Amino acid sequence: MPAMYKVRPLHGAGVLAEHLPTCMYPLPNLHRAPGTAAPPQEEVDPSLQALESRQEEILKRLYELKSAVDGLSKMIQTPDADFDVTNIIQTDEFSPLTANGADLDLMLGKDYGALKDVVINANPSLPPLSLLVIHSLLCERYKILSAVHTHSSVKSVPENLLKCFGEQTKKQPRHEYQLGFTLIWKDVPKPQMKFSIQTMCPIEGEGNIARFLFSLFGQKYNAVTSTLIDSWVDTAIFQLKEGSSKERGAVLRSMNAALGKSSWLVGNELTVADVVAWCALQQTGTANTAPANVQKWMKSCENLAPFSSVMKLLK
Repeated sequence: MPAMYKVRPLHGAGVLAEHLPTCMYPLPNLHRAPGTAAPPQEEVDPSLQALESRQEEILKRLYELKSAVDGLSKMIQTPDADFDVTNIIQTDEFSPLTANGADLDLMLGKDYGALKDVVINANPSLPPLSLLVIHSLLCERYKILSAVHTHSSVKSVPENLLKCFGEQTKKQPRHEYQLGFTLIWKDVPKPQMKFSIQTMCPIEGEGNIARFLFSLFGQKYNAVTSTLIDSWVDTAIFQLKEGSSKERGAVLRSMNAALGKSSWLVGNELTVADVVAWCALQQTGTANTAPANVQKWMKSCENLAPFSSVMKLLK
């Protein structure tokens, strides 16, 4: 078919080469030609160098810490690791319970010189014996104003529990005492304690209250010893006192092994673990069937006046 319109060709020789560009933005050539001097290097910022050095130092320290942690984890997880906890316990500085009283203002807070009151609610059907033992121990250290009351939720309380603190022969003004200790027999599922009636949430559970009251002696332990004491307290409450017969048997075997190495459950001094464990054995009726080391330990406890006074409540 013949063309409708004829147009003169525009691709003559040299037309495109002369008028069309070869690139969008022309830039000077930065490539170094052979034999020419190298371009001067830019100076590195000193702050950048310091940052890089700091990063390298941090990475080096992290690597060292990782190696140390890996070594410790292998040592603890290995059954035959050379890691004897008793050596650490023996380095503790135990302060005897007969030492001078600790600063109650420092531990309980200073309340304008007012007498600090510890108020405990407990069920007479399951009296918290460990709290009564610790109360007797505290009486050897501080001047304590003791009192026992009965809540209206309880119909009757045995006479020996109403006189569990004995008779306070010396009547002194309230401000001459260092600590107030009030026990209220009340229908509660577990013991409850407050020492600041208006501002404090109650501490619940015999083991937790025993820990708190025993801390008033001001004894200090390292982390390993504190952990072992807490472990024995929990074991006495949840397995020895509230557990099955199989659990009790396992606990007695563990106690027998521990008491074969030291006079008390943790270290060479009486702790709250001994108080709670002894009371749990008395309440569960397993004291007579305990192994030899446990029997010897129980006699050591009962030679102390606070334990022997509580034994009278069990008769």
